[in-house]
Amino acid sequence: MTWRNSSLGELTTRDGGLIQTGPFGSQLHQSDYQSDGVPVIMPKDIANGRVSFESIARISEETANRLERHKIKSRSLVLPRRGDVTKRAFIRIEQEGWLCGTGCLKIEVNGKELVPEFLYYFMEQNHIVQWLEQHAVGTTMLNLSAGIVAGLPIRYPSIEVQNQIASTLSAYDDLIENNRRRMTLLEGSARLLYREWFVRLRFPGYEHTRIIDGVPEGWERKTLGNQVILNYGKALKADDRIDGPFPVYGSSGVVGTHNKSLVEGPGIILGRKGNVGSVYWCAKNFYPIDTVYFIDTVTSNLYLYYALKHMHFISTDVAVPGLNRNLAYSRPLIIPAVTIFHAFLETVALIHEQLNKLEEINQKLRAARDLLLPRLMSGEIAV
Repeated sequence: MTWRNSSLGELTTRDGGLIQTGPFGSQLHQSDYQSDGVPVIMPKDIANGRVSFESIARISEETANRLERHKIKSRSLVLPRRGDVTKRAFIRIEQEGWLCGTGCLKIEVNGKELVPEFLYYFMEQNHIVQWLEQHAVGTTMLNLSAGIVAGLPIRYPSIEVQNQIASTLSAYDDLIENNRRRMTLLEGSARLLYREWFVRLRFPGYEHTRIIDGVPEGWERKTLGNQVILNYGKALKADDRIDGPFPVYGSSGVVGTHNKSLVEGPGIILGRKGNVGSVYWCAKNFYPIDTVYFIDTVTSNLYLYYALKHMHFISTDVAVPGLNRNLAYSRPLIIPAVTIFHAFLETVALIHEQLNKLEEINQKLRAARDLLLPRLMSGEIAV
């Protein structure tokens, strides 16, 4: 098997593709964003190799057409060009026509010299991630340019072998994605159950329960501060983390692993800086960093977790979004009757058992894929 060496810029040019940054801030203003319209991919929207549209910004069709050259095609890659420059997302067919945002850049290749899926997996290798970090500029925040990315060294085999490698690795990712979709549906069913019982108040026996001062008889109206303590996470820089069995949580979710935990699970994590008000449940011991609050295992339960996910938290910091603890403590919290409380916990506990099993399967699939990837990319294993 023959492997050749080139740069991403040279291959992209020969392939008829491009490497292009998103529009400048002078082309796309804050006032251009609206609640509906064409999604705009920002660095915050890139996670786990795909684009998350949960909190994605949008612009009008008119604005998107004005910025036509920044629209993305399916099977292209989008990278942050500032901040965490090691992330990337592979664009699916349903995301074609979305806009590459100001803080991102896009890579388009047509498969004549370089298969897009092969490039996606090639860029996941540790030495490629390190190359991007080392060549990015800036001290307080790393920045990439189209020119820097064009210089990325690429080692690649024939198109046929590229397709075979991509197909082998994507088989693992397809299984992981299917399990992730099942997990989304399962948690969605638990959230719907919470809404039905505790927002719409259509809980078992509601027909025979009186409503007194806006809450069912036997229930209590409290504030979050009456029930929990929001503890501060502890700083743990990426360079100081040692890969281990314990997830490290930031306001955007799991941001890595460590060989030591800070908190005994299960516990709840609440975004304090950055992704304000994000809520995560961790069934095992974990390490919350200083961008989050955490609620310890004594107080944490699945009712509180879903109650927090239905609360609206407001940022109190203009420059860097932040959640004031006293403001969070003031949020109203309904405490249901003991029988309803335990009935809900029993039901969602079964759902979370399934979620935990699916996550365990995904961890094994990721481990198998991560073991295989460098061997395929080095040519050690032939396909």
